[in-house]
Amino acid sequence: MSYQVRLLCTILEISFSSFYSWKRAESHILSQTKATLSKKVKEVFEEHRNRYGAVRISKELQSQGIKIGRHQTQTLMKKQSLVAIQPKSFVPKTTNSNHNLGRSPNLLLSRPVPNQPNEVFVGDITYIALVDGSWLYLAIWQDMFSRKIVGWDLAENMRSVLIINALNKAIDRRDLPKGLIIHSDGGGQYASEDFRNLLKKHEFCQSMTRKDNHYDNAMGESLFSRLKAELMQKGTFLNFADAYTEIFEYIEVYYNRKRRHSGINYEIPDKFEEKYRSNKLNLS
Repeated sequence: MSYQVRLLCTILEISFSSFYSWKRAESHILSQTKATLSKKVKEVFEEHRNRYGAVRISKELQSQGIKIGRHQTQTLMKKQSLVAIQPKSFVPKTTNSNHNLGRSPNLLLSRPVPNQPNEVFVGDITYIALVDGSWLYLAIWQDMFSRKIVGWDLAENMRSVLIINALNKAIDRRDLPKGLIIHSDGGGQYASEDFRNLLKKHEFCQSMTRKDNHYDNAMGESLFSRLKAELMQKGTFLNFADAYTEIFEYIEVYYNRKRRHSGINYEIPDKFEEKYRSNKLNLS
C-alpha cells in the first residue's frame, strides 16, 4: 500500500479494507459498463447487417442517449472482430453518351447546394447481376438535399421508359414544384424525346454532367457503389423477383428510413426531411 493511500485513509477515517472494497466495486462497475457498451455496439452492427462502421454506430448509440465516441466504438468493434462492409473505390461510369440528341448544360455548377427538398433530383442507372449471367438495370432519382431516394425502377433493359417510370414514382409521391432541376449524365435515355417531354410537361429543368467529366454525377455513382456493397454481398440475385424484393426492402425500408447518411451529418433521410418540415412550420 502506498504512502498516499495510507494518508488518504487516515484523513478520511476509513479502513484500508473499506478503501479496497470500494476500488474493487468501481472496477466491477467499469467492467460491466464496457460489457454493456460492447453488447450495444454489436446489437447495432448486427441490426444493420454489417453495414455500419464505427462512426454510424456511435451516432446511432448517441441518438439513444448513450455516451460513446467513434474511437471507443472502434476499439469495441475491434475486440469483437466486427468489420463493416466497405464499398469499392468510386470508379466513374456512365451510360452511353455517344448520340446526337443534344446535351443540356450542367445547371449545378452555377448554384449553391440545395437548402430544402425538391430543389434538385440526381439520377443514374446501374447494372444488377443475376446468377444465370444476365443483367437487370436499376434507375434511381435521389433528392440532393436529403439524400432520400424519391423514385426508382428495375427492368430487364435500360431504355428511356426505365428512367421515366422511376421519375413518375417520385412525381406521384411528392408535390413537386415547377423549376425542379433534374440532373443526370448525358446518356441517351436522359436525352430521349420521351424523357424530355415528361420534363417539359411538368416544367422541370434538365441538367447534365459536362462531357467527359463523370465526377459531375459522383453522388449517383457513389450511391450505387454503396448499394451494391451493402445489398449484394453474395454478388448476384436469383431472378427478377428476387432482385426486386431485395432492392425494395433496401431502399424503401432501410436506406430511406433507417440508414444514417454521411452527406447529411449522419442523419436519416426521412427524418432529415421531417426535421426540415418541422422547423419550417415552427418559423411560420
